[in-house]
Amino acid sequence: MIKIESLIKSYGPHKVLKGVNLEVKEGEVYGFIGHNGAGKSTTMNILAGLMDFQKGSCFVNGISVQKENSETNRDIGYLPEDPKFYPYMNSWEYLRFIGSMSGDTKKQIKEKSEKILDMVKLLKSAKRAIGGYSRGMKQRLGIAVAMYNDPKLLLLDEPSSALDPAGRIDVVEIISKLKNQGKTIFLSTHILNDIERVCDRVGILNNGQIVLEESIDKLMKSYIQPVYDIEFDTDLNEEKIKILNNVDYIEKVNFEKRSANIWIKDFRQNSVNLIKLLSDINIPIISMNLRKNSLEEIFLKVVK
Repeated sequence: MIKIESLIKSYGPHKVLKGVNLEVKEGEVYGFIGHNGAGKSTTMNILAGLMDFQKGSCFVNGISVQKENSETNRDIGYLPEDPKFYPYMNSWEYLRFIGSMSGDTKKQIKEKSEKILDMVKLLKSAKRAIGGYSRGMKQRLGIAVAMYNDPKLLLLDEPSSALDPAGRIDVVEIISKLKNQGKTIFLSTHILNDIERVCDRVGILNNGQIVLEESIDKLMKSYIQPVYDIEFDTDLNEEKIKILNNVDYIEKVNFEKRSANIWIKDFRQNSVNLIKLLSDINIPIISMNLRKNSLEEIFLKVVK
């Protein structure tokens, strides 16, 4: 759905994008992350046809993206980071305005608006002036506007930025619904928990280039720490502690009363050996969890 190759964008002497390469497949949710100022919004604006670039190529649905190219714009719904509305209008009026620009009949506008407002949970508030909406409500209206023409691709730039926890949950739930409908979503955010919850793949932008692009599952597995956090049913005696300390594939053990943190070499090969060892020396286990890095920790490691 999206293919970007060697994309370069400069503002005067300042080069923001230094040869960006990425690909987003049809029907997937792609998390686009990076530090503030890394060039995420610039990339979004280029994809939306709002901004030129100097070098490289950018395709949406197989069509080359150029500034103000209506051919690609028909396939795209775009939510900017800080969407603006006419504050004196209500949601019905604003979507009627959008529909009239699209050439829809009054019946089409009403049917589309009702369906979309219901999806973003604004149907009950649709007659209120937008100027009285909360930030979360405005973000949901922005998604409704982006969805009005049922685009193949949604570009969402920081959709849950500056929202309270309830507002973030609402936005993530809407993205999940769109994902289930088979929409392709290109999601830029600095809230990495949201990426973990809804994205299929992630691309990390750093210093003007994509430094990592991987599926969420593979990324998490690649950065698994070989540490087991174990809770026992009884205190460990000195003999059992000595056995664990002298196993060649165990690198380190931290003991604390009825719990232990056990670092092992090559967790894929030795996890089964560790479980068998604990069984052989008769240590009753209440819980045993393999420690994992969060996406935030992975991000910090990659950009460093």
